[in-house]
Amino acid sequence: MRAKRWMGTGPGSLLVTAVLVTSAALPGSTGGRTAWEPAGRPQAPAPPARTTQPVGRVWPVGTRPAILRGWEPPATVYGRGHRGVDLAAPAGTSVRAVAAGRVSFAGRVAGKGVVSVELTGTGDPPLRTTYEPVRTTVRKGQEVAAGEVVGTVESTGSHCPAACVHWGLLRGETYLNPLSVLPPWLLRRGPSRLLPVLGIPLPG
Repeated sequence: MRAKRWMGTGPGSLLVTAVLVTSAALPGSTGGRTAWEPAGRPQAPAPPARTTQPVGRVWPVGTRPAILRGWEPPATVYGRGHRGVDLAAPAGTSVRAVAAGRVSFAGRVAGKGVVSVELTGTGDPPLRTTYEPVRTTVRKGQEVAAGEVVGTVESTGSHCPAACVHWGLLRGETYLNPLSVLPPWLLRRGPSRLLPVLGIPLPG
């Protein structure tokens, strides 16, 4: 701690004392941590990097399925939200791997069929897609190609008003937006087209 004094010379001058304090001189100093950071608590790791380019080659169901509910990331780890997207798909619809990978899980969780696929070449830990409720047709450890069928949509276990498949994406334990793995050409709905109108005479 250092103190620097300054005093004026004229009548009524004031005595001003400026105190410069280094963090190392304070009791219980955090040694450079910000004041609000509790001592001894490790800092949270930075969020994992997302894939640098889309790796998906197909939608999990159909060609451009209707999205019944989109990605709604929760504010906190245990907060409310929607950790994936719900795609409209009638029971019995084939569910495909969006990209090449290895099946990391195929079985039932809380009464629902679930398939998880670790995507090839997407880093460490790799991206992992999940599909439910699905009647699985693959086994754990099996290698699958993009577009390969991994199961069919089950008639029960869906949380949608209509039949759907819930599609999720994770890296480690962090949920990401599944649509981020699809390239723009798969996300686009296509150009608008003018269709002929029947029964109306053409202008002369």
